Amino acid sequence: MDTTTVVPAVTFLADAATADLPPTSPKPTSTTGQQETTRTLWQSPDGLAEVGVWECDPGHFTATRDGYDEFCQVLTGSATVRTEGGEAVELRPGSTLAMPAGWRGTWQVHETLRKVYVLRTHGAGA
Repeated sequence: MDTTTVVPAVTFLADAATADLPPTSPKPTSTTGQQETTRTLWQSPDGLAEVGVWECDPGHFTATRDGYDEFCQVLTGSATVRTEGGEAVELRPGSTLAMPAGWRGTWQVHETLRKVYVLRTHGAGA
């Protein structure tokens, strides 16, 4: 009987703040013509979790977290994130933000913002 266990490899970036990212593309929810890019570092085999690096240039966009939670750590840049209904937080390098499923609001990016993010999608029936 073979009892060999396959251990998955790790995904590693030496410095996510300076790592190469793919070319930018238009941000679909931007109200000011922003460009964004994303580099997915890892996705769970069931597709319910994802880790990556995202970057967006200055401007304004709307956002919703329908069916998933997002946790992020700002690496570079600055932004104001406003929850629908008024609550606002100022993001800068080192800021950590958690947006639970159902969150709605806007982002005003002041300086090109780069963040590491973790998405947790709610499975069917969750």
